[in-house]
Amino acid sequence: MSSKPQRLRVDQLLSRFGYCSRSEARAWLRRGRVLRGEEILDDPSERVLASEVLVDDQPVEFPDGLLVAFHKPAGYTCSHDPNDRPTIFEILPPRWTARNPVVSPVGRLDKDATGLLLLTDQGDLIHEWTSPRHHVPKLYEVTVDADLPKGLEALFASGTLVLEGETKPCLPARLEILGLRNARIELTEGRYHQVKRMFASQGCPVLGLHRTRIGALKLGDLAEGQWKPVSPDAIHPAS
Repeated sequence: MSSKPQRLRVDQLLSRFGYCSRSEARAWLRRGRVLRGEEILDDPSERVLASEVLVDDQPVEFPDGLLVAFHKPAGYTCSHDPNDRPTIFEILPPRWTARNPVVSPVGRLDKDATGLLLLTDQGDLIHEWTSPRHHVPKLYEVTVDADLPKGLEALFASGTLVLEGETKPCLPARLEILGLRNARIELTEGRYHQVKRMFASQGCPVLGLHRTRIGALKLGDLAEGQWKPVSPDAIHPAS
């Protein structure tokens, strides 16, 4: 999150946090919808801290930047494209889609996949946690459509598996066999449809994919379709 809060013009603040456009801000101010303490703010050029402002008598949500854990249900895409509906943003607070920078997922889950997803408007966090060089581990529970072959744990851990259409082998992945057709896998990279492609390459099409952990952050008992604020330290605990 931002370490040093910045003072913003009032019209910029309203736009930044998704309330209205800067051109619409004057109308909001004329109606007395923006306060600092008991003071009505009526000058769109006045600079204020988001943390000291009330809009419609409510504090600005996530004034220092948004970061939440979300339990993604099946059947929703992680896209902002309306052609990819239904999207997760249809079940999240509408104002989030109007924030600037936009609220985006940190990595993605396929439409039919479920589980832990991080959402933020902090571009530096998106870069940090999706960059291959940071190797943020992600844990998945997998159900497949065929019995898991012997030797799969060693193969995935070897760092020699090359996926179809690629030349660079996957990084070593930790696989735990839970049953004939159930497993738990931990990856430190995020290639396109990687988990599905890894299992499919061994004749085991994936039927169910559920992410339970990102870094040190666990999904826990967060209900499907619900979200909660988290700290960056929940993903990478401070040493």
